[in-house]
Amino acid sequence: MTLNLPNILTIFRLLAAPVVGLVFLFVIRPYADWIALILFASASITDWFDGYLARTWKQTTKLGTMLDPIADKAMVVTALLALVALTGLSFWILVPTVVILFRETFVSGLREYLGDTAGTLKVTKLAKWKTTVQMVAISVLFAHGIFEHMVGMSSFGMDGKTFDAIIAGEIEDVLGLQWKFTAFKLNANIGLILLWLAMILTAITGWDYFRKARPHLKE
Repeated sequence: MTLNLPNILTIFRLLAAPVVGLVFLFVIRPYADWIALILFASASITDWFDGYLARTWKQTTKLGTMLDPIADKAMVVTALLALVALTGLSFWILVPTVVILFRETFVSGLREYLGDTAGTLKVTKLAKWKTTVQMVAISVLFAHGIFEHMVGMSSFGMDGKTFDAIIAGEIEDVLGLQWKFTAFKLNANIGLILLWLAMILTAITGWDYFRKARPHLKE
């Protein structure tokens, strides 16, 4: 087993995956949201760096080749499951999560079945964009809990009429509630749009892999 820097980054990403999900069981929010966001964002960045360094330094290894896609899938799957739990099975989170998990499982099964001919399913540029959009969407949605906490703290003990009046600009906003609430809503909308875009790209790339594998599945 060769432990160079690219492989160490990949292993970090793999080990960070369960922490992203389990942190919500052991740490109160919003600290859990911060930890999940920082860990997931850091791991997403290493996904680009480990591949770039391995190619640049000519340190590509069988270990890294094997662990890299596993770490990617572990991070995305764990994070999506955490978001589904945090949002209480929200339709807007659950549907793209189901599509993404189905595609990842299906393509992994195809690669395992094809064995030596799995090179037919080489990672495409669109698949790389799919992974990037997935990771950005999840990072944005993890930040949603942070904005929710900020709004909650600034409006603690406030009745609904007062809250609405401040948002409408009828009462002076001394706590910055307007920008926090705007950021809260904007964050949710951007995160959901990106997640559904990731779902669409995931479905397209999944079909592309299936189309390429069909000649080998005629039996």
